[in-house]
Order: sequence, then C-alpha cells, then structure tokens
Amino acid sequence: MPLDLDLAREKFESSQDFTIGLEEEFAILDPRTLELEHRFEDVMAACQRDDVLAESAAGELIASEIEIRSGRSESFAEAVERQHERRARLFDVVAGLGLTLGAMGTHPWANYLEQRIIDTPHYNRLRQELGWVAQRNNTWSLHVHMGIQGADRAIAVCDWLRELLPLLLAVSANSPFLDRRDSGLHTVRTEIFTRTFPRCGVPSPFRDWSSYAEFIGTLQRAGSVVESTQLWWSVRPHHNFGTVEVRICDAQTRGDESFALAGLIAACIAQTALDYDEHGYEGKGPPLADREIEENLWRAIRHGAGGRMIDFRRGAEVATRSILESVLVWTEPARARLGIDLRLPEQNGAQRAREALDAGISIEDIYRDAVAETRRTYAGVQPARERA
Repeated sequence: MPLDLDLAREKFESSQDFTIGLEEEFAILDPRTLELEHRFEDVMAACQRDDVLAESAAGELIASEIEIRSGRSESFAEAVERQHERRARLFDVVAGLGLTLGAMGTHPWANYLEQRIIDTPHYNRLRQELGWVAQRNNTWSLHVHMGIQGADRAIAVCDWLRELLPLLLAVSANSPFLDRRDSGLHTVRTEIFTRTFPRCGVPSPFRDWSSYAEFIGTLQRAGSVVESTQLWWSVRPHHNFGTVEVRICDAQTRGDESFALAGLIAACIAQTALDYDEHGYEGKGPPLADREIEENLWRAIRHGAGGRMIDFRRGAEVATRSILESVLVWTEPARARLGIDLRLPEQNGAQRAREALDAGISIEDIYRDAVAETRRTYAGVQPARERA
C-alpha cells in the first residue's frame, strides 16, 4: 500500500483502543532432516483452500517461512481463541504436504546462502534494495498489535515503550544457536535482523505525530521508503491498522509461552496508554536516551532473562528478573482491564536450550525436541515416539 501519512493519521484518530492482533512466524521444515524447506508457495496454495487460512496465513520475505495471524480481535481472549483455531488448521495443512513447522528465533544450522526470497513484485523489490541483508534474514519472531486511538497518543506510547523493549526481548530470548554452534548469545536472531535491516531496532522518540510525519515524509520524498512496511523498527505505529506494533521478540517454541509473552506485551502497551492518559507525555520525566536503551538491549541479547540491566533513572544495576517483577506489578491495572492472566515460565527457550547443551545433548537433538514441542503445544499433536 502506498505511503499516505494523512490517511494513516485518520486511521489512528478512528482506531479503537486495545483491540488485539497476534502474528506468529514458523520455519517450514522437512520432518525427517529438519532442514529448511523453501516451499512457502506450496503451503500458501494449500492454505487458500481453507476459508480461515486464506485470510490469516501470510508470507514474510523468505520462502522457508509461514506466518499465521489472529486478525483484529476485540479482546485478548478472543485473539487467543482465534489463534488456537488458526494454528491447528495451519499445522494440519502443513502435515498434509509432508512438512512440519518449527518455532525458534533462528534455525540452528541452516545456511542463509541457500535461502530463497519469495518470488513476488513486493519481495523482489526488497531483495533488490536490501541485497545481502534480505538474503541473510532467515529469522522468526512474534509480533503483537494493539489498537491505540489518537495519532499523537500512539506516538507517545511508542516513545515510552522503547525502554521496555530490552526486557521484552530478554523474556522472549529463544535463539542461542547458529551455524551448528552455541553463539554465546541468548538471542542471536536480534543480531541478524535488528542489527542489519535499515530503519530497524529501537527508534528515537518522536513525541508527536507531526514530528513523526515530518521525518517519514522526508524519507518518502528522498526515495528511501515507498510504503510504511519499510519501517522495521522494534516498536512502530502501523499505518494500515491504527495499531502500535511491538516486533522485537523471538518466536516461542511452546504455544502457551507465545500466548503468555503476547499477553505481557499487550499489557505493557495498554498500561503505557493508560499512564499517558493520566499523567501526559512528561509524567515520568523525559524518555530514556537511545544510548541508554541500547546498553540494556545488548545485555538482553547477550545474557537474556537471567542477566542484569541498568536502571538509568536510579543509576544502578539490577537483575532482569526483578525488572520483570516490577513490570508485572505496574501492568496490573491494564491486565485486569484486558482480562489477561499471565503465566510466564521460570525459564525461557534460550535458557532451556543452553541447559540441555550443558547436559551433553547435541544441538541437533535439542532442535529436534523443540520442533516436537512446537507441534505438540501449537497444534495439540503428540509426536509418534511419545505416543508409543
């Protein structure tokens, strides 16, 4: 869709607060070898024969990926219910093609040089513009949309969510392996995607819609962007939907953990909006500087949920888990309003994977177990070896 900033502003002015949309990305795999299968077109063709999947399955640049979307939902509970159905249908369709799906931030050994870009005018243009960056991006993530009414309010929410992005990334970390090795990071996906794509990572604060529109308009006039989807920031106002979208998190191996993470993100967006309504933009003082957020982002990438971050307002280092606990307290009003009952795991995917590696389990077997766990928890299908 062409970039129309006036229309985008109208979308936000007429948006409905706290509607929810979930987007989950999966790797398309050979169930025997667990190699990536570049068969997006085959999967999408099969999805078109299902009325629900025809409008909820989508592609995301690479031919070894399929995305499933809940669509606009009036509540978090409705989004979860819709996504449950869509997941089951998608896994059934994929199994009928002799394939399976995996959900981690990266594939532990796939060669990006063998990756194929989806053959459409849109993605061919991105391949031409991005070159190696598009080729390198074989990564998978979770995105959450929330309706926010008011263009200035949406920008303010994005500005204040910036400092929460490192925490959300740390909680979601689920990509420690790359090139058949332990990367030493908890989310190597972030280094691949967030650090290489243009207009990505944590944006600077804009404060209001007019400042935002002035910058995006300059990019448009200069030919840097022709559509809003070329703004790949980790939190962004989505022009087409009138939503604030958080897109920093790794894909989750377990379906219940994906919903829990989505609930945490939704609560953070909603609570930020509620705080803005009560206290205004300056209610907490000026937003953190880019360099301060970047410091905590690196700590999330390197050490994940078990690490430590810096509370820059206090000038003190604190455990990431304690920041999470304080955020859970802070978001209680929003969670009560949205009906979100959070059950976050004690360990995330990266922590479990590295614990298994330390116990002597090979990376190949860790990934095989993860794929089986994905199939069981997303589609409700028990692997054959577990049924025996």
